[in-house]
Amino acid sequence: MHNLMKGLARIMAMIGGLVLTSLIFLTCASIAGRLLNGLFHADWMKAMAPDLASTLAAHIGPVNGDFELVEAGVAFAIFAFLPLCQLTAGHAAVDVFANSFPARANRVLRMVTEIVFALVLVLIAWRLADGTLSKFENSETSFLLQFPVWWAYGASLIAAIVAAIVGVYMAGVRIYEAFTGEILIWDGVEVQS
Repeated sequence: MHNLMKGLARIMAMIGGLVLTSLIFLTCASIAGRLLNGLFHADWMKAMAPDLASTLAAHIGPVNGDFELVEAGVAFAIFAFLPLCQLTAGHAAVDVFANSFPARANRVLRMVTEIVFALVLVLIAWRLADGTLSKFENSETSFLLQFPVWWAYGASLIAAIVAAIVGVYMAGVRIYEAFTGEILIWDGVEVQS
């Protein structure tokens, strides 16, 4: 089961990484287009080569709707990285006092934390499903590109469902560990007794 969850989490993280990398290239292209367009509109460029400046300025510019794509893509990427973060205990943790607790108390604390994370991830997926359905029913589109907004919600929903599944799995693992004292998934945070 753990290998299945790890594989699922890694696939989601790779897809999220590809989307994020694409968004970086898109943003760079948009910024370069914006800078070049400003250069072609400069007075000195119009004076040196007016025909070339006006031709290039008409065809080179920022990517239309770049912020809409970045907004949708980053939302998906965040949800796509959550399963791997949940599986590897990659969330930020402040354990100033927890280090002084006995191993059993730390296992119970981790169990409670994982249960809360699982509940929150399930809640997020549920509300995102409701939002996706609402956007689909209203046929809402983005302002510039006019793509259906539910596409972005739907992609994020898939990643959120995977995150919720992994969260529930990890809660089950930590419950087992808390009651048996046996560590099933070693991630470097546990203290064995």
